[in-house]
Amino acid sequence: MKLVIVAVGQRVPDWAQTAYDDYAKRFPPELRVELRTVKTEPRGTKSVEVLMAAERERIQAVLPKGCRLVVLDERGTALTTKALAQQLRQWQLGGDDVALVIGGPDGLEPAFREAAHQRIRLSDLTLPHAMVRVLLIEQLYRGWSINANHPYHRE
Repeated sequence: MKLVIVAVGQRVPDWAQTAYDDYAKRFPPELRVELRTVKTEPRGTKSVEVLMAAERERIQAVLPKGCRLVVLDERGTALTTKALAQQLRQWQLGGDDVALVIGGPDGLEPAFREAAHQRIRLSDLTLPHAMVRVLLIEQLYRGWSINANHPYHRE
């Protein structure tokens, strides 16, 4: 099984990329993590609907075939770390690749968001895009560590 993080927006600060890379290399071979970035649609005089539609097309082009689609959404289900660990276990048992999608500056196209298998919320706070990447991969790693009885997570 593979976790594919799809993020709209290619450039993040060095500190965020370093943190992301640090967590990504910790995953075991049986749970690979891959980051796929897609270009943000240039802003300007285009409507938000046109921007989100263009970004949706780019997202769909990089999704693994037959994957379980999970979008990050401020209106999604809030999960505790332990609930995310349980969800991760279920995804692994299901065997399909899972794509976790981080939208662009205007979010994700409503129809795309609604068509996802799941919508989850990382925080009630509005977070910078780079921080979301780091927070997501850290929580996925923490979820794996809980399931593997690894000492990373403490209670």
